[in-house]
Amino acid sequence: MIHEVDEGIRRLLADGDVPGEQGELAFDAPTREWTARRNAPTVNVFLYDIREDVSRRQTGAFEVHEEDGTLRGWRGVSRWYQLSYLVTAWTNRPQDEHRLLSVALGCLTRTERLEQRWLTGSLAELGLSIGLRAAGPLSEVGAASDVWSALGGELKPAINLAVIAPLPGEWTPAGPPVTEGVVLRTTTDDPRRLRYEGPSAAEGDGFATERPRPRRRQRGAPIR
Repeated sequence: MIHEVDEGIRRLLADGDVPGEQGELAFDAPTREWTARRNAPTVNVFLYDIREDVSRRQTGAFEVHEEDGTLRGWRGVSRWYQLSYLVTAWTNRPQDEHRLLSVALGCLTRTERLEQRWLTGSLAELGLSIGLRAAGPLSEVGAASDVWSALGGELKPAINLAVIAPLPGEWTPAGPPVTEGVVLRTTTDDPRRLRYEGPSAAEGDGFATERPRPRRRQRGAPIR
């Protein structure tokens, strides 16, 4: 799911022409070593925190059907997580960095969710709304200075980006539909077979009881 959120952010920024034809988009940790290797204007989207949104936690599962109504299986309910990113701009001059960061901010604040055309994999299959919030309240970015300290770099202007995305629940596939009859055996020597009068569980007249055909006695065998 995390890599699918990364791809959704990349597509969102690409639609806004960020970082532009001459720039690069990276998801690396902006350490001193990474900074030294950079050789083009770059927008960096660094994932630094993942936390579950426990207020949305649920239990159970739901049925998943084919277009013709056939049961495919059961999907456990999704668990939702907030992925927090620091979005920064890197050029050779602070003025250019601020200009690039401004373009990224305008792109990220134009929408409050990742649209379906930007989603891939499980996020696209679930069809759920993926919330997005850029440059949130100060309480949400209080740990930014700690992040830069841990990376070994100096504090840098950054956009705090939060994405609320679901992690799909466990998938349990359904078995093939039952098409064979069922034999019921009783305490008497009179087994009866249940025959289904129809090609599928959605058609036909239902179950009917039929007696098994008597076995033919072989010539010379004793009569029972």
